[in-house]
Amino acid sequence: MANLRAAKKSIKQDKKRQLHNTAIASELKTFVKKLNVLIDSNKADEAVKMLSNLTSKLDKAAKKGLIKRHNADRKKSRLSIKVAKLKK
Repeated sequence: MANLRAAKKSIKQDKKRQLHNTAIASELKTFVKKLNVLIDSNKADEAVKMLSNLTSKLDKAAKKGLIKRHNADRKKSRLSIKVAKLKK
């Protein structure tokens, strides 16, 4: 256990950040799953809207360091390919 006041504060801040980061990561996973459900059920219009929303969230998560930039790019690319195939 930390003895210094600053170390205790740091532990509290880390816990708070961890909760926030896990919530955002969970939200991203949920959005990806919802988009995959829309793609499977052939709802192209809703999938396009969801994809633009998800793209924004992935970019923000990458900007803040929650996920790596290339990870976000890869997810966006793969999902946009699926949506494009759905529109045809």
